[in-house]
Amino acid sequence: MTDNGPTGTTPLHLQGREAVLAAATAAADTQWRHGAPPDYHFSREVMPGERTTRHEPGSLADIVENLVQVFEMELSHKADPAQWVSMVVDRVKVSLNGGAPAGSAELAERGSYNILIGENPYYKASEETFESSHEVFHTAFPGGFFWEVLEVYSPPPVISFKWRHWGSFTGPYKGNAPTGERIELFGVTVARVSDDLKLLETEHFYDNSLFLGQLVGTGATGATGSDEPGSPGCPAGA
Repeated sequence: MTDNGPTGTTPLHLQGREAVLAAATAAADTQWRHGAPPDYHFSREVMPGERTTRHEPGSLADIVENLVQVFEMELSHKADPAQWVSMVVDRVKVSLNGGAPAGSAELAERGSYNILIGENPYYKASEETFESSHEVFHTAFPGGFFWEVLEVYSPPPVISFKWRHWGSFTGPYKGNAPTGERIELFGVTVARVSDDLKLLETEHFYDNSLFLGQLVGTGATGATGSDEPGSPGCPAGA
């Protein structure tokens, strides 16, 4: 699999999730975690009508949103980190709210939900596997949980940006009945990138207890959120 597209000018990881999926699907050696490439039909059919921002193609916000979507897809669906093209695999670090960073091997083993939600009163990452964590949130959000960049605050090599995650809570969450309400989560990410805009480090900041509190009926309101069933994700991409 090459990092370059047909034109040889735009690196594959900057061509968008559909282009990366197409290249990976065409490659005979791609190791899909679930045996086949994911289907992002909710993102294509539902997300455009529910998002709150529209980015100019080729703008920094557009590039960042596309790159993070590729990052999320690779974490969730490509089993072999060596085949991830959105990041510098032997250097990448991912952290939540100033906590200990996880490298590519830990990301591949534990999964994005466990790394990017972590431990709090409503979710115990230490008690979940990669597979069980995805099942928990796909069950709670069967109609999809989407992600968009709202605003970019700084340019490369250290890109900081605000994002929104959202979806309808229409399935049970760990025995708690769904409310049917739209759940939203807002956060900020600081991403350090290489000269060719591959991810080196991402630091994510958001209130995970506020998000999960809405799923267990604590009465919390306001910012909340994760991804769609056909594309297991996390509070960092959809």
